[in-house]
Amino acid sequence: MSWIPAFEIGICNAWIFMIIYPLQWLAVVVVPKHIAERTSHPADFKQARRGKMMGRVTETFWIGATLYSIFLPLDIGTAWFYVGLGAFVIGLAVLVSATLSVISTPANEPFTRGIYRFSRHPMYLSMILVYMGVSITAASWLFFLLTIVTYFLQRYQMIQEEGYCCEKFGRHYGDYMVRTPRWIGIPRRSNQK
Repeated sequence: MSWIPAFEIGICNAWIFMIIYPLQWLAVVVVPKHIAERTSHPADFKQARRGKMMGRVTETFWIGATLYSIFLPLDIGTAWFYVGLGAFVIGLAVLVSATLSVISTPANEPFTRGIYRFSRHPMYLSMILVYMGVSITAASWLFFLLTIVTYFLQRYQMIQEEGYCCEKFGRHYGDYMVRTPRWIGIPRRSNQK
C-alpha cells in the first residue's frame, strides 16, 4: 500500500467501484415516489444542529471519496486487488439486499426484515465494505483513512437514527436493538413467547 496517493485518470480506476453510489442515487430518483421516500430520513426525523452538521460532513467525505476514486488507479493483478474485490462484492451484495428490504417493508414500520435481521445498519455496513474494498484494490492508505473517518461519522448518524426509531416505534424497536447487532452478526433469540 502506498502512503503517497496516486492521481492518474484512467479507465481502470477505483471509480468503477464507487459508481454504485451515484447509480443508487439515480435509481432513487426514477423509482415511484412512495418507494423513494423510504430511502431517506422521514419528515418527522428532527436533528439537532450538531446532527445536521455531521450529516453535511459525512456527505462531503462521500463526495470527496467518490471524486478521489476517479484519479485512483487500481492495483490489478495483485493479491491486494483480489482481496479488495471480494470486500467490494460483499459490500455490493449487502447494499442490494438492504435496498430490497427497505422497499419491501410496509410504510410506518421500522426496517427489521431481510438483512436487517443481521445488522441494524446494513446500508452503512455496505458503504464501509465498499470503501474498504476500494482501499485494498487500489492499495491506498489515503482511501483507507477516508474509510476510517467515514466509519466514525456514520457511527454518529447511527446513534441518532436509533434514538429516533426508539421514540417512534417504542419497545418494538428496543427489543429489535437487543436482538440485532449494530454492524453484523447472528441475532439473539428473543425471550418473548
